[in-house]
Amino acid sequence: MSPVLLVIIAVTAIISYIAFNNQALFEKYKFNVGAILQRKEYIRLLSAGFLHADLMHLLFNMMTLYFFGPIVVEAFGITGFLIVYFGSILLGNIFSLYLYQNQAWYSAIGASGGVSGILFASIAMIPDLGIYFFFIPIAIPGYIFGFLYFAYSVYMMLNPKHNDNIGHAAHLGGAFFGLVYAVGLQPERAVENALFLGIMALPLIYMAYMVFVKKKIG
Repeated sequence: MSPVLLVIIAVTAIISYIAFNNQALFEKYKFNVGAILQRKEYIRLLSAGFLHADLMHLLFNMMTLYFFGPIVVEAFGITGFLIVYFGSILLGNIFSLYLYQNQAWYSAIGASGGVSGILFASIAMIPDLGIYFFFIPIAIPGYIFGFLYFAYSVYMMLNPKHNDNIGHAAHLGGAFFGLVYAVGLQPERAVENALFLGIMALPLIYMAYMVFVKKKIG
């Protein structure tokens, strides 16, 4: 287990825990469209990745990072891991900023964009990687999980619900970064797994068409 990975988990846990009881800190560093675009507080694009809504949110993200982070470290080294993790947080939040640029009230927090990037970089390397989902006792192949994850996230992003507090755009942006990074650095393996990756990417192609061509913003 990489010490760098453990440090990121520890620092994120500590900052998140402090912010649980410090509303001023939470408000100052969460992702908020108005604060970023109007007050130029660009640090929020990254700092939001160190904040979480509650303990369950924090545990879910850090456990996923703990289990899948080593795959990315092994494939791309520590530098590659850091690029994927923080690049995914940034791209996820930048994508959210683009989508919700006219909604100054929109806010979000969590490392989910970065974690999604790590998860999908892992799946890009090992498409048939077995993933256990909640209480289902049978492992789901990574590319099937990826397809379902993308399909659900795209649907919810394009058809938002008032009681849905999940940052689907950040998840998608982060996952996209991790996937593209892995494919770009390991093109031979991407060619070998082209069918699996193509199936998984179908919802992303649909999303790109709806967002950038049809201009449908969730």
